[in-house]
Amino acid sequence: MVGLLVITHYNVGAALFDAAISVMGGDCPLPYKLMPVSQTCEPEERLQIAQKLLQELQAEKNNSGVLVLTDMYGSTPSNIASKLASENVTIISGLNLPMLVRIMNYPDLPLHKLAHKAVSGGQNGVIIVEQ
Repeated sequence: MVGLLVITHYNVGAALFDAAISVMGGDCPLPYKLMPVSQTCEPEERLQIAQKLLQELQAEKNNSGVLVLTDMYGSTPSNIASKLASENVTIISGLNLPMLVRIMNYPDLPLHKLAHKAVSGGQNGVIIVEQ
């Protein structure tokens, strides 16, 4: 099963995760870790914490990779996440609620397919609502 590591500004990730879990009925079907990043953080210290969280997720039984989600490309959380990329780690930036719900709806997909589902869910969840 794929693990999720959510690295975002402050508690953006936690708030989105709580909302997604609520939409899903109160449970996340995937192992996950959340890591907030403040504006005053030391990026190298946060990178070490992210590496530890990643290792914990990779140590999970039946682990088939880790999907790392960040809120905004080019920001400190995204830059930290980019240093985690490897064969079994996929990074996606632009985290939103539809993306998380899509991920939670397809917990049995392998990493590369889950990453594509996540991106399609995030993109399809952004629409212009016209009268």
